[in-house]
Amino acid sequence: MEHSPIKRHPSLQPLSRHHFHGLVIAQNLLRAGTEPDSLAIPDVRSDLAEFWSSGGRDHFREEEEILLPAYSRYAPLDRPEISEMLMEHIRIRSLVDQIVNRQVDNETVMHELGVLLRDHIRKEERVIFPLIEAALPTDELERLGTQFSDPTPTPRKSFHRP
Repeated sequence: MEHSPIKRHPSLQPLSRHHFHGLVIAQNLLRAGTEPDSLAIPDVRSDLAEFWSSGGRDHFREEEEILLPAYSRYAPLDRPEISEMLMEHIRIRSLVDQIVNRQVDNETVMHELGVLLRDHIRKEERVIFPLIEAALPTDELERLGTQFSDPTPTPRKSFHRP
């Protein structure tokens, strides 16, 4: 199923750029240790650690501490999509910790994080961000845009074989 590109309000584009980098990491996690299109597990772990420390962790904080509080001033937070988003943030943090800090070399854990990260990003882009864009007035969106950090360059193993 193909999806056309999503036109995102300029203020949310830094978050969407983070999502692009997250999708690259998710793809690499899904390819870790698989044949014949395998990426070396230590390289995938290293790329994940770099992504997480150079913006991934902060991206979650920005969504939780800036974006959702702003949304809550204009719409109720008691939506299942918002609860799922926050629960997924917790699970993603846990899996990143297992892989990066606890040096878990289990392909199953890497693949689980890859699927979760990919699906989470798609949900935010296709469901959560449109909710927020519809609820917030333009001036509030523009004010928020100054508070989001821009991502670092794409990881070195983006969608191609080493």
